[in-house]
Amino acid sequence: MIPIKNKREIEKIRKASRITSETLLLLEKRICPGITTLELDKIAFDFIKRKGAEPAFKGYRNYPATLCTSVNGEIVHGIPSSVKLKEGDIIGIDVGAGFDHYYGDCTRTFPVGAISPEVSRLLETAREALNLGIKKAVVGNRVSDISHAIGSYVEKKGYSVVREFVGHGVGRELHEEPEIPNFGPPGQGSFLKSGMVFAIEPMVNMGRKEIKILKNGWTAVTSDGKLSVHFEDTVLIDEDGPEVLT
Repeated sequence: MIPIKNKREIEKIRKASRITSETLLLLEKRICPGITTLELDKIAFDFIKRKGAEPAFKGYRNYPATLCTSVNGEIVHGIPSSVKLKEGDIIGIDVGAGFDHYYGDCTRTFPVGAISPEVSRLLETAREALNLGIKKAVVGNRVSDISHAIGSYVEKKGYSVVREFVGHGVGRELHEEPEIPNFGPPGQGSFLKSGMVFAIEPMVNMGRKEIKILKNGWTAVTSDGKLSVHFEDTVLIDEDGPEVLT
C-alpha cells in the first residue's frame, strides 16, 4: 500500500524537505577545487542540527555520514572522505533530513569549477529528465508514467539510466512504497492519488547502464568509468498538480 499523507503529515514533510534543499544551497556555495567531501559533510551535519532536524542518512543501515557524495563515475552512496575535489570534477550530493519523525530527500549534481560543454549537456539532460518525471506525477496517472517520461527522454539524448536504484515513496519512513524505476513502459503500477509523496530521482550515465559496487559495500560506480549524474526532488501529488517540496 502507498501511504496517503494528511495535512499535518504533509507540513512535517514540507519542513524536512525545506531543510534538505537549504542544505544543498549552502553546500553549493562552498563547493570549490581543494575542498574535501568530508568538509562538506561536516557543514551539512552542523546546518541540519542547527535547524532542529536530524541527518536522515547517518546511521541508516549503518551508513557512516550525513551526505552521500558521489564524484565523477560514482553513481550513488559515495562516502565522504579526505580526498579533495578538483577543477572539472562533478559531485552528486544526496541529503536527507528528518523533522519530527518525517523525512525529506533531495539530490543535486554540481560542477566543481569549470566543466566541459559535454559534461554540462549531461547535467542538463538529467535535470530535465527529473522535471519531465515530476510533470507526470499527477492524480490519475500511474507510477510507470513517471518512469517512462524519465527513461525515454534520457535514452533519446544518447545516455543510459541506472536500473538497480530507483525512486521511492517518502514520509514517516525514508523509503516507502512504491518503488519508482527510471525506465519502462507507461501505464503500469498503482494509480497516483492526492496525498502521496514521492522521491523522484533519475541517475543518468554518460556511457553504459551497468554498475559495480565498491568494496566498502555502499558506493555504486559506472562499470565503464564514465561520468554519472543524479538529481532528486521530494514531490507531493496534489489535486492541483505536483508540488516540489525540496
